[in-house]
Amino acid sequence: MKRLLALLPLLLLTPSAFAAAPTAAQKDEFYAVCVGISQNAELCRCKADAAMTLIDERFMGVVIASMKGGSPAAADYDAYNTYVARSNQVCKPNY
Repeated sequence: MKRLLALLPLLLLTPSAFAAAPTAAQKDEFYAVCVGISQNAELCRCKADAAMTLIDERFMGVVIASMKGGSPAAADYDAYNTYVARSNQVCKPNY
């Protein structure tokens, strides 16, 4: 617990803390691509809403590109996997 509290100020100073939030257009694109893949409007609505608070504008582009068949850059792998896990916790709690 002490370690977590000690790291909190560092987390607040990371570049992502100051990055722009995803745009409404990105949210719409995320939803459209997601529904095109899964045909699950409820899940895609939840995932799109979750993405707005879990990731920033740049990373939303990474996620959308990945959903379209691209691969995240090596530098984004850990963050991408963390995002997927966190969005699944929110939208698929028994997954």
